[in-house]
Amino acid sequence: MTSQHDQTGRSGQHNQAGAQGQQGGQPSGGRGFAGMDRERQREIASQGGRAAHASGNAHQFTSEEARAAGSKRHANNASRNAAANANASKGDSSLS
Repeated sequence: MTSQHDQTGRSGQHNQAGAQGQQGGQPSGGRGFAGMDRERQREIASQGGRAAHASGNAHQFTSEEARAAGSKRHANNASRNAAANANASKGDSSLS
């Protein structure tokens, strides 16, 4: 479905990003979303969020959904803390 022009454009972008990475312009190779600095990632993600809301594709949480998500988060944190405490006490007894 992509035209030859699209493939040529992508190839040019790839070479340009690679050249920047070789020159030390960006950390971690400078390729892709993960190679961008945090501020640029936030800008792109923000644009995507705005576009999703504008087109009506973004999910709108109801108060019930938000409450359930919060409960799950707190339950997960509690179980993680309990597991960490259990592991820490095991480590202490083996050192004695």
